[in-house]
Amino acid sequence: MPEAKVGDITIHYEIFGEGEPLVMINGAGAGMEWFRWLIPTYSREYRLILFDNRGVGRTDKPDMPYTTAMMADDLAGLLDVIGIGSAHVRGISFGGMIAQEFVLRHPEKVRSLILAVTYCGGTHSVTLPFAADTTHIRQLPPKEATEAFLRWFITEEFIDQNPLIFGQLLAFAVEHPPDPFALAKHGEAIANHDTYDRLPGIAVPTLIFGADADRVIPVENSKILASRIPNAELVILKNAGHMLIEAAHEVDR
Repeated sequence: MPEAKVGDITIHYEIFGEGEPLVMINGAGAGMEWFRWLIPTYSREYRLILFDNRGVGRTDKPDMPYTTAMMADDLAGLLDVIGIGSAHVRGISFGGMIAQEFVLRHPEKVRSLILAVTYCGGTHSVTLPFAADTTHIRQLPPKEATEAFLRWFITEEFIDQNPLIFGQLLAFAVEHPPDPFALAKHGEAIANHDTYDRLPGIAVPTLIFGADADRVIPVENSKILASRIPNAELVILKNAGHMLIEAAHEVDR
């Protein structure tokens, strides 16, 4: 299992395929195993780099304040260690916040940018209802809580029409539950994330995905990002939730 010593931590990473490098940054509390189903698609064309963020999975978990800027620097250090000068960067949700900081702090390392179901943070963003509206779920037994949380990320219409897929996702989520420590530390970083004033400084080609049925990060946040990043392309996915599984044929092709 490849590991890289980056500053104060050791980062677990894996590389698949050949071609131009593509880095994927995952959401809060989620390890790289949640990207496993994408490997066959992307490794055919790209040198796909997956890694566990600080605080999650097989990467070190120091007990200290986390910020998206810190985690962007973690990624910059990882690319230096593995000898990749620049890469295409795709960040989803919390990973998209890290990706914003990454391109702003290390613009020479980014060839293009994809920001999916994410936000700029600060007072200019649209309120995230997820934490407040899911407080009661945290009181449920683990498996019931996992299912209740998962339903927040996927539309009920998709669940009703695809019970087998939902069952497979639920089984995977139960096997790979979010780590409470990681969720707390990543939540801390989300609360302090704010790139609004600096977004006009992004000069790389940028594609932004928003989901109109997203109950975690409202779609208005994607529109705000697109209005602030010069020449960004905005795609609003219809009838899609935060996980984007309803629109996988549009996003992952």
